[in-house]
Amino acid sequence: MTLNLPRGIVICEVGPRDGLQNESVQLSVVDKVALIDMVAAAGARRIEIGSFVSVKTVPSMADTDEVALRLSRREGVEYRVLVANLAGLKRSLAASIDKIKLAVSASETHALKNLGRTPEKVMQNFTECVAFARAHNMAVAGAISTAFGCPYEGQVALEKVRSLIESFLALDVTELSLSDTTGVANPRQVYDYCTTLQAEYPAVQWTLHFHDTRGLGLANVLAGMLAGVTHYDIDPLEIGRNFPVEIGAIADVKSAAAILLAVAKEMYPTGFDNANEKAAIAEYRAEFAAANKAHAESDAFPMSPQRILAEVRQALPPDAIYHLA
Repeated sequence: MTLNLPRGIVICEVGPRDGLQNESVQLSVVDKVALIDMVAAAGARRIEIGSFVSVKTVPSMADTDEVALRLSRREGVEYRVLVANLAGLKRSLAASIDKIKLAVSASETHALKNLGRTPEKVMQNFTECVAFARAHNMAVAGAISTAFGCPYEGQVALEKVRSLIESFLALDVTELSLSDTTGVANPRQVYDYCTTLQAEYPAVQWTLHFHDTRGLGLANVLAGMLAGVTHYDIDPLEIGRNFPVEIGAIADVKSAAAILLAVAKEMYPTGFDNANEKAAIAEYRAEFAAANKAHAESDAFPMSPQRILAEVRQALPPDAIYHLA
């Protein structure tokens, strides 16, 4: 059987946002900047550096403004943030952000719990957000969270996702991500949703965002690739496992290298430099471990430098070329 895989894939590193916001140990501005600069130095071309959302809801992202202003901006790297309202857009402008991502949940219960509004109301508010962004030459993308399922409502009907897609397209937002927010998607569902939506909305640039809650993260990525999707949010640093227990999600899909090795590593000469990324990861893990020795010595703690080095050695042969941009 021949697998009809895309000729290449595009990766956005989301660890600094979706990973760090769920860690019990909070990094300083200096450490966040160092982490993002390391990822950029390793070859990442798209990095989600944080979010401009309610400080009460996500306190770990309160310093995203300062982080953005301290970054060593690299030419050719897109620095983006997640926002939920006009206030977030204004903060993005002040922080010189390249792209903003407007997030809405396909689940009404999830939307009410996270933003205090129904999905329909959230989309209504996005009208002024998009107008503001366009007036200030900021690129705009959309994200549909709980697109495959919700911990409160169960599987989310495709019709609910379609409704939000139509609303984004009415605002001329054509870069959209489908997010498996709590890791409940399965490969068959991913393949069916993606093939259906790509056929119905060929003008949309689709991105997939998975969590590995049930160990299906990479399988879902492969299903997306088989369906023809080429853009993925991934967290090679494997952070963000301390997601609220009642939600049930753990780390983002952790390693672009694993995708290459599990699917077809030779096929994807892209952006990350293998040696530089390994060095950056090792340096960051070691620094984090030194500051949090008690946590780092626990096998369960995702920041253990011993653990990440062992995984890197196992996943990446010495001569591996691993460029995902």
